[in-house]
Amino acid sequence: MSEVRTRFAPSPTGYLHIGGARTALFNWLFARHHRGKFILRIEDTDVARSRQEYLAAILDGLRWLGLDWDEGPYFQSQRMHLYREHGERLLREGKAYRCYCTPEELEERRQRALAEGGKPKYDGRCRERKDQPAGLPHAIRFRSRQAGVTIVDDLIKGRVTFDNEELDDLIILRSDDSPTYNFTVVVDDVLMGITHVIRGDDHLNNTPRQILLYEALGYPVPTFAHLPLILGQDRTRLSKRHGATSVTAYQEMGYLPHALVNYLARLGWSYGDQEIFSQRELIEKFSLDNVGKSAGVFNPEKLLWLDAHYIKERDPTEVAQMLIPFLRQSGVEAGVDDRLIKVVRTLQPRAKTLVEMAEAAEFYFREDIAYDEKGSRKFLRPELASFLVSLIEELAAREVFTEAELETLFHHLIAQKGLKLTQAAQGVRVAITGRTVSPGLFEVMEILGREQVIKRLERALAYIISESEGGAVP
Repeated sequence: MSEVRTRFAPSPTGYLHIGGARTALFNWLFARHHRGKFILRIEDTDVARSRQEYLAAILDGLRWLGLDWDEGPYFQSQRMHLYREHGERLLREGKAYRCYCTPEELEERRQRALAEGGKPKYDGRCRERKDQPAGLPHAIRFRSRQAGVTIVDDLIKGRVTFDNEELDDLIILRSDDSPTYNFTVVVDDVLMGITHVIRGDDHLNNTPRQILLYEALGYPVPTFAHLPLILGQDRTRLSKRHGATSVTAYQEMGYLPHALVNYLARLGWSYGDQEIFSQRELIEKFSLDNVGKSAGVFNPEKLLWLDAHYIKERDPTEVAQMLIPFLRQSGVEAGVDDRLIKVVRTLQPRAKTLVEMAEAAEFYFREDIAYDEKGSRKFLRPELASFLVSLIEELAAREVFTEAELETLFHHLIAQKGLKLTQAAQGVRVAITGRTVSPGLFEVMEILGREQVIKRLERALAYIISESEGGAVP
C-alpha cells in the first residue's frame, strides 16, 4: 500500500460537533495505524456563515483531543484559483458547459416538476446550447453521465450502486465564480493526495457525483468509508435537544480529553469486549473492518462513567494541572504544588468531572466555609462541644500532625468522652469541611494543617454555643 493520507475537513460555521470529532478521530487513527499522514483542511468558502471564533474552537478542540495534524490547516478560501482552473479545464474539454438559467427559472421548473410528479433535477436545457451571449451571467455545469451506473465500493457500507440517470448536471462554478462543495472536495482531495475519504454517511449521496468528477478529470478515485451517524437516545440524529453536542461544551464541563476520545472511538467501533483504551492501544488496534454499519447511540451516562474512570486512574499531578482553570473559575487561586496534588489524590476516587472535583475541593482553600444546613443541625449539637474543646487542646499541644496520629488521638478522645464514632466524626467533618460527605477525615485534617483545623473547630464550637443559647450564627 502506498502512503495512507486521510483528511478532516470541517467548515468554520459552528463549533466542533461530537460527530465531527469522531470523524476526525477515525481519520487520525487510520492514518496513525498505517503510519500515514493526517491532513486538516478548512472548508471556509461560505463567507457569510464562517467565523473566526468557530475556527479557533475547531483548532483548539482538535488540539485538546490530541489529534495533531501533519499538514495544514489548508483554507479553501485561499485556493479559489485552483477550482477555477479545473472548472475552465473541464469546459475546454467539453466535460462542462455554461448554463444561463436564472435562479428564478430554475425554481419555477423545479416546482413544476414536483407538481407533475417528476424529479426536481435540472432538465439539461443549456447542455447542448451553442450560443454564448457575451456579458450574460452564467454558471458552469458538469456534463454528468446520463446512462449506466456509478458504483461505490465502500469500506463500511459495502457496494452501493447509483443510477446515473438520477444524477443531474451539477453546478461546479456559480455565476459569481465561486465553486460548489462537490467540486472543491474533489479538487482538494486530488491535489492533497488523499487516499482514503472517511466521513459521515450523510455524504454518501454526494459520492457518485464526486466519482464522476474524478473520472472526468482523469484522477484516481480514493477509497471511501462512510461512517454511520451518531443518534441521541431517542434514536434521532444527535442535536442540542439531547444535551451538549460540541467538544467545547464537554471541555467546559470538566471532562478529560482521554475519556472523550475513548468514548468516541467506541461509538461505532469495537475491539472484542474491551472498553478502556490508551491512545497507543487505539492506534495499534484501530481498523475500519471493525466499524459497525449501524448508527451509534450517544449515552451520556457511559461517557460520565468513563470520565470518572480516567480521573481516578490519571497521575494526580496531571489531574492537578487540568484542575487549575476550574478552581480559578470558582475564585480559587492555586498552583501545582505538593498540597494541591494531595488534595487531588483525596478527591480522585469520587469525582466524575473536573468541575465536580473543583467544587469538592473548595473547602480546602476557603477561609470561611459555609455549613450544610441539614448537616450542621444534625451534627453540630451541644453534646459535641466538650469533645471539640478537648480535641482543640490536644491538637494545639501535639508536635506530630499526621493522618495516623490524628486517627489515634480521635479514637482515644471518643472513648474518653463516651461518644459514638459516627456522631463525633460527622460533627468534626461538618466543622472543618462544611459538608457531611468528604474524603477521609484524617487525611483532610493533615492537608488542612494544624492552624486551619483548630481555627475551624473553634468556629464550630462558637456556632454550637450560640445556637444553644439562641444567639445569632457567627
